[in-house]
Amino acid sequence: MATQTPARPRPDREEGPRGAAPRVRRRLFGIGLWMPATVAVLLCGLAWTAVAEDQPYLLPPLREVGTVLVEDPGLFLGNAWSTLQIALLGVSFGAGTAFVLSLVMSEVPVVRRAIMPLAVVLNVTPVVALAPALVVAFGFGMAPKVIVTAIITFFPVLINMTTGLRSVPVPVLHVFSTLHASRLEVLLRLRVPSSLPYALAALRVVFPLSIVGAVVAEFVAAGSSSGLGTMIRTSAATARLEYVYAAIACLAAMGVLMLALITVLERRLLFWHESQQ
Repeated sequence: MATQTPARPRPDREEGPRGAAPRVRRRLFGIGLWMPATVAVLLCGLAWTAVAEDQPYLLPPLREVGTVLVEDPGLFLGNAWSTLQIALLGVSFGAGTAFVLSLVMSEVPVVRRAIMPLAVVLNVTPVVALAPALVVAFGFGMAPKVIVTAIITFFPVLINMTTGLRSVPVPVLHVFSTLHASRLEVLLRLRVPSSLPYALAALRVVFPLSIVGAVVAEFVAAGSSSGLGTMIRTSAATARLEYVYAAIACLAAMGVLMLALITVLERRLLFWHESQQ
């Protein structure tokens, strides 16, 4: 009588995906994710405290910086809102203008050859030198500060978008040509979606950079009465270092939040892209 070999248990195909979820959670919430950053922050805090105790005219104690933030949060929130307005308006104008120009430059090579040298010259020109002329031309209001911020955020978006619009795979272009797609269809259905990773990478740079541009504008543009940059300038003139570093902490927090928002947006829009896998 023939003996039957017992069948081997089939591997559970669901085990892989089910086992992958705990691994993902461990990567997201494991000790290896937050421990290095925590140790680095603690070491920086200890170094700061040591320098502040030995040379208080260089760095204020951290407790004084925290006390200033806690005792008068309205002062910092109001000035932060003024700086944030300049940053958002500046990045909107700068990035929007760069996006439109990159679309035109990708379709009309003559425009690209004419505009790109001017954009390079504008990028290498110190913005601090342009600020007084902008104040004379546009007055002492918000306009010169927004223009300074727009100039600072213009060039990275222009370069990234131009590169993204031109980096379309040739075989895919041949497919569109075979289907007799118009130039507008190629632009809207192929070039713009292909340039989306480049555009979001540029936004990750220019959104925090807009905070820097707004502060620089408040430093160099005359007539600034509010904003964290103005607070830093006036507090440094009167040697109130705790206010200076409290304002810097607010600027750093604003930059981190803006970068986090762009990162979340990038993960939502580019879930299909290999960089998010």
